[in-house]
Amino acid sequence: MQNTLQWYPGHMAKTRRLIEDNLKMIDVVIEILDARIPFSGRNPNFDDIIKNKPRLLVMNKSDLSDPKRTDMWIEWYKNRGIRVIPISCTTGQGINTVINEARELVRDKIERDAERGRTRTLKLMMVGIPNVGKSSLINRLLGKASTKTGDKPGVTRGKQWLKIKGDAELLDTPGILPPKFEDQELAKRLAYTGAIKDEIINRELLAYSLCEYLRDNYPDEVITRYKIKDSIADLEGYELLELIGRRRGFVISGGEVDMERAANMVLDELRAATIGRITLEIPSDLCK
Repeated sequence: MQNTLQWYPGHMAKTRRLIEDNLKMIDVVIEILDARIPFSGRNPNFDDIIKNKPRLLVMNKSDLSDPKRTDMWIEWYKNRGIRVIPISCTTGQGINTVINEARELVRDKIERDAERGRTRTLKLMMVGIPNVGKSSLINRLLGKASTKTGDKPGVTRGKQWLKIKGDAELLDTPGILPPKFEDQELAKRLAYTGAIKDEIINRELLAYSLCEYLRDNYPDEVITRYKIKDSIADLEGYELLELIGRRRGFVISGGEVDMERAANMVLDELRAATIGRITLEIPSDLCK
């Protein structure tokens, strides 16, 4: 994580063109993001691409996020005139409200068409960064498994128009990240949740910084999960990771801790909410 993370795979450039080429026919853009990174998980380029098109933010994985922090972010976006719906594609929470809320954003257009005797098909576009659950949401809306899903970024490919209930059609698009990240803390939050491919980062270094964040923000959850007896307030990130590894019995020859194994476990357990319901940022972080 020492060097500035930057990349722009070909499929991401194609996705940007796909969005731009089809935007004119779209009524509402549904932007899906990970509730654990409600700000870092948004591609800032979407604002330039989508401009003033009506937009609905859908915070997926809200069953994994800190509910108090989720409420803070909903209020933060509300104060900026942006409607946010917390959902979970795993539990089904909030799924049934997505289309109705999108339709409400263009209620005037629908009513004008109705006065002219036209039945308007609601045209939606789904956008988001990789690994936030776009395909899972679409499958929920369709009530069946129609799009590819996976737990690694970059599964969805190409252009897919899908007919969904209630006279609505949805254009799915592949996940797209910004070409580079000047803010490395933001990049780390994306990496914690798996939005950035694990193959391009050092998971052990990433786990060190994650442990420091958990130490400062969720110490009780860490202590409970890993059955730690003493305070962790004064431990460095690598020291906390080593302690966690030792508590889990990841000891190798010479009494050393297998830090790679410990790092993989902590990252995996964060992503699965096994440590607890954790959100990796709060609105006041934006002022730092």
